[in-house]
Amino acid sequence: MTIMKQISIEPVIKELVPGLCLYCISSDVKWSDDNPELWAEIDRQLTVLAEKLNIEDISKIPTISASRKAYKACGKDPARYRLSAEALLRRVANGKGLYRISNVVDQLNLVSVTSGFSIGGYDEEQIVGNIHLGIGAKDEPYQGIGRGELNIAGLPVFRDDLGAFGTPTSDSERTSVSEKTHRFLMIIIDFGGQGELENAGAMAVGLLKKYCHAQHINVQIIK
Repeated sequence: MTIMKQISIEPVIKELVPGLCLYCISSDVKWSDDNPELWAEIDRQLTVLAEKLNIEDISKIPTISASRKAYKACGKDPARYRLSAEALLRRVANGKGLYRISNVVDQLNLVSVTSGFSIGGYDEEQIVGNIHLGIGAKDEPYQGIGRGELNIAGLPVFRDDLGAFGTPTSDSERTSVSEKTHRFLMIIIDFGGQGELENAGAMAVGLLKKYCHAQHINVQIIK
């Protein structure tokens, strides 16, 4: 039986964001560059979402609003360091749709825009030791995917024994998901927006099973 890595929330961020909660899913997956059935579902859901989505109202969505407040509480400007969920929703509102990357990443992005939660997706085998969610320090090194060196001071940050590897703004190169990924870790981050975290988690598990051939699935809710 595969055991999920131990995940905890540090007191320093819990004090600033008391409603913080994580829905963590660990599973074996099979990577594919393209999945027509998944993209048919994505297109259907994006069509519905785009019809009711105004870019001016994105920041008012409860999950997005709570996330922005959490960034400010931790010391980061959410307008300058935009949350991944907000960035994806802005793409949809502007008619650009979602990126096409792989079945594993694409299903994650679908859950994110549907729920408004920012979600981390990691190659779990590249994570060393236990996982802690804290706040980024000044000059802490971090290579964001497609962003290069990212200033993570004041950002909510996931760390392992080797250092920072994930933020709600950008995941890192070190633990990025690729065709070599066999064990996938997905962390849905609820900053206390009174959103439907468990529904988002159930949706993710369903999509992983249906489109990523997920097996040996472990789920934890961390408060």
